[in-house]
Amino acid sequence: MSDNSTFLPEKLPRRVGLLGGGTIGGGWAARFILNGVDVRLYDPAPGAVDRVQAILANARRLYRQLTQVPLPAEGALTVVESIAEAVADVDLVQESAPERLELKQQLLAAASRATAPDTLVCSSTSGLRPSLLQADMDHPERLLVAHPFDPVYLLPLVELCAGQRAVPKALARAADIYRAVGMHPLVVRKEVDGFIANRLQQAMWREALWLVHDDVASLQEIDDAVRYSFGLRRAVVGAFRMGGGGAAGMRRFMEQWGSQLKWPLTKFTNVPELTDAFLDRLAEQSDAQVKSDNLTTSELERKRDDCLVAVLAGLRLQRYGAGETVALWERALLDRGP
Repeated sequence: MSDNSTFLPEKLPRRVGLLGGGTIGGGWAARFILNGVDVRLYDPAPGAVDRVQAILANARRLYRQLTQVPLPAEGALTVVESIAEAVADVDLVQESAPERLELKQQLLAAASRATAPDTLVCSSTSGLRPSLLQADMDHPERLLVAHPFDPVYLLPLVELCAGQRAVPKALARAADIYRAVGMHPLVVRKEVDGFIANRLQQAMWREALWLVHDDVASLQEIDDAVRYSFGLRRAVVGAFRMGGGGAAGMRRFMEQWGSQLKWPLTKFTNVPELTDAFLDRLAEQSDAQVKSDNLTTSELERKRDDCLVAVLAGLRLQRYGAGETVALWERALLDRGP
């Protein structure tokens, strides 16, 4: 695999090896399989295969809602008993193990020893720097972070981050692969803990915890504040687009509102102490939300996915934001033909 001859013209991989079949690994399995890519799955945890099959069935249902473009023949799911079997003769290895550095280092090192020297090896880590993950690998130059978002089969963003010993062409190859299965690859310019989206998420999550801790708002009220206001807007314009309006508009915006950044409106990086009393309050309010929704966890996940499909489909009609990614994916499916 020293060139692109093993890929279809749109860089679709023939076969992918997945290490881990939890929520993220199962989401990767669904995205690849429904795009016609064969998957080899290694996960020794009890129930992993059933979990992946359930995720795949749900994703299959959702794709039928999301697009009327014919999907390709599904790829095959093969469950294997070892890392070596999972990564043999594949174009991409995707590791999605729990977020423990030593565990990931062990899995990635084993994958590195068992694959061809130029096979891409990617980690789904949500915050660990790739240079740490490369530590024990035989071929650290082809290790990348490819951080997705749950549910992987619907949300198109994948953050790509290279370590100190990665080669530049690895990023380009990875971007081509993920784009071919309908994703929006975003290259993180520098190694940084948490990458981009999770750092933004954590800032809001931290502030939300303070609002509950200080009895300013309940979990339900915070969720309503997000989903009935800027949560809808952010899906279209992101964090800056409307405020800027070009160089002159951004300057005026910051001159008008920038001084508020120094106001003591937030707790910044302070985190409330997670005492038993505070955790009890969070748990009690969370239970109240569940009773209010009158949905089980699995039903809530299905409702989340159905609503995400509705949002993505609406954005697709406008060919904007994440909807543009869906439209590009549909066009690629049509180009591939039956």
